[in-house]
Amino acid sequence: MKKMKKGLSIGLVLSLAFALAACGGKSDTQSGSSASSSQEGKTKLRIYAQYSDEDTKGYYDYAVAELAKEMPNVELELEIQAQDDGQKLKTYAATGNLPDIINVGLDQINVFRKSNNILELDEYVDKLGFKDKMHQNALNTLYTDDNHVYAFPYAGNELILLYYNKELFEQNGVKVPTTFEELRTAIDAFAAKGITPLSIFAKEKWPDVAFFDMFATRYRPGGISDLDKGIAQPSDEAYLKAAQDIVDLVKAGLLPKGATNLNYDQAAALFHEGKAAMFVNGQWEIEASTKALGDMVGYMYYPAPDAASYESAKYAFSGGGTPGGYAVSANTKDKELAAKVASFIALKYAEFKYTQKGSPIVSTKVDKPVEKPFDPMMEQLSKDIPSITSTTAFAWGLSNTKFKAAIEDASQALLSGSYTAEQFISDLESALK
Repeated sequence: MKKMKKGLSIGLVLSLAFALAACGGKSDTQSGSSASSSQEGKTKLRIYAQYSDEDTKGYYDYAVAELAKEMPNVELELEIQAQDDGQKLKTYAATGNLPDIINVGLDQINVFRKSNNILELDEYVDKLGFKDKMHQNALNTLYTDDNHVYAFPYAGNELILLYYNKELFEQNGVKVPTTFEELRTAIDAFAAKGITPLSIFAKEKWPDVAFFDMFATRYRPGGISDLDKGIAQPSDEAYLKAAQDIVDLVKAGLLPKGATNLNYDQAAALFHEGKAAMFVNGQWEIEASTKALGDMVGYMYYPAPDAASYESAKYAFSGGGTPGGYAVSANTKDKELAAKVASFIALKYAEFKYTQKGSPIVSTKVDKPVEKPFDPMMEQLSKDIPSITSTTAFAWGLSNTKFKAAIEDASQALLSGSYTAEQFISDLESALK
């Protein structure tokens, strides 16, 4: 499963003098959610951000150092984000003590916008031209379901990739499939050589949902996201066809025996050791697969029913993201300054991720050269991202809890080989009723 960033369980208020060396002196911790002037004539803003390990420290230190160059009149006081599912922030909000700038996810946004604790940022998005700085296919990370902005995002849409072993395809004379017919030909060719066509860690249910979503996007780009939002129904032809495609391919021998009992380590080992020709996982798998297979590994665009739909749906990806990033307390004294700083920090986080972490998965455009070269697949992904026409959602990003539970169970059953497409649709319809 995707590794999540760690945070500290202790919240401390620190003045980052090392990042603002030019400031000199020490500053006291500020109480309340207000900006104030320090003895040096600088405006202090409290900021709540991750700063728990070398990874998260790198992002923050880079952003603050850049801020010192751009806005030398601003001094940030860091309070380290607690790893507590946002409980500390909720306590701050309840006591009127939110820091001026806070790093939030969608859960916190939904709570704080209802309680009027965070600032609606639409005005500042326009003033600062933030929307123009974003990848247009990542606007889902900016706007919430009420079409307003509450945080400046930096993380882009994460994507499900269909990895393949180039060497196995070449050695066995198998064409990289673009259609389901070509995929069935590949299944037969690999099975004849004792090679597992495709590996998936189906014991965890989210990859199973993603796998179904891959097929659904060949017929309807919105995939499972459209079902979650209620703008499509399970009985719609796209979803029945996608489910039937998977049933047919499983019967043809696409997956290893007992696929629904495989965890990540087991499924990845099949692919990394050259025993499986293809593998399904998020783009975060790039590093591990590259380490195992070197230049033998790549990713393909999802096959489709026919050549025409393959081309038209080529850049409709499964996966996605949710609104989140740096928000501003509704009670900060200088709202415009806090919004300007929050926007700047978000842009610099994306810049650091792109240039120094070797990842193009960012919401905003970066025009600086990379310092850590992209792996070959990351390089391909960086070129593909601007062309992406749509994304959907991961299972953990679905908002309808009943639908989420139903599609997780149904998608796993779909890979078992003893479940029909009609049963799949019926179970989803029952959950949505």
